[in-house]
Amino acid sequence: MRDAAFCFMHNPETEDEAADARRLGGLRRRREKAVAGAYDWPGFDGPESMRRILDIATFDTLGLENSIARSRTLISAVMAAAKLHETGELQTRIELLEAAIRSRPTDPAGDLGPALLDEP
Repeated sequence: MRDAAFCFMHNPETEDEAADARRLGGLRRRREKAVAGAYDWPGFDGPESMRRILDIATFDTLGLENSIARSRTLISAVMAAAKLHETGELQTRIELLEAAIRSRPTDPAGDLGPALLDEP
């Protein structure tokens, strides 16, 4: 469409294709809302939403017939959950360390204390 006077959505030659694309986009958005509501999942907006997806995938996988693929999927879910847990613990520890540093009196030499945590 580089040499065309109009973009794909406004080009008279692609009018039917553009209409189909708009229709499919609307169907997709409705489906996303329905699925998000059914699974109580807002999207990837933090560790809790990631944990929710792991829970859903794990429960669905546990309901499947026993197989090598099922076992591999469960192992992958455990590994992902362990990484998520580890990351959460590290984040908590960093926040505690930052709070401890901020609460210390400022070093007269300027080498230690809250200035270390100031945003550049």
